[in-house]
Amino acid sequence: MVDWVKAVIHNKKQWTDRLFSLQIEAKLTQFTAGQFTRLALEVEGERVARPYSFINSPDESHAEFYFNIVEEGPLSGRLATLKAGDSIEIAQPAHGFFTLPEVPEGKHLWMLATGTALGPYLSFLKTDEPWKRFEKLILVHAVRHADELSYAETISSFVEKDPEKFTFIPFVSREQHEGALGGRIPAAIEEGRLEGRAGVTINVTDSQLMLCGNLGMILDTTEALNKRGLIKNKRREPGQITTEKYW
Repeated sequence: MVDWVKAVIHNKKQWTDRLFSLQIEAKLTQFTAGQFTRLALEVEGERVARPYSFINSPDESHAEFYFNIVEEGPLSGRLATLKAGDSIEIAQPAHGFFTLPEVPEGKHLWMLATGTALGPYLSFLKTDEPWKRFEKLILVHAVRHADELSYAETISSFVEKDPEKFTFIPFVSREQHEGALGGRIPAAIEEGRLEGRAGVTINVTDSQLMLCGNLGMILDTTEALNKRGLIKNKRREPGQITTEKYW
């Protein structure tokens, strides 16, 4: 049963003309890093709700959500107009299985994201679990334009925490950007460019890969990994690929 909790906007961050983050004050039940909930506003007398993943860790004081404005979308454009002190509703409890407890053991955790699907990984990395479980943590964020590489300060803090363990690899597909790989993630895997940049190989024995983002990236990356013998992770048949579609 869904419980709708009244909440208040604490802060809003605008990254680009279409990318925003909201920090929200609310009394929420405990969630697992990587899970999502639904945000809602009243529109023309009806509650309009959409799912969004938590950016914050379960221990942080404010809930945080990262989103882009969707053309013709009934909610995202309205969320972007909110300001500190405005009201919003949050559904409880949180849901979702794109969480580290669902990922089998391995030496290297690859976290591959497109766009706003970066969010769940930031929530993971703010907790102790990935740092204790894995020898290497590789975060890959693919965007179209360089100004969409959000949360740079947060990512830099992960590098500073353990530069030997944590690696960040940005992709920018529609322009050249210093320090970023070009093209798409699946092609970079097939060509060996991603592993070359990370200094870590992708293989059945050592690797766990989490794919979160648009369907094209997930399907094509999964196909590239299947060619190497990696398979989808299932509870009854553990594998190396854990996925979550993210629109």
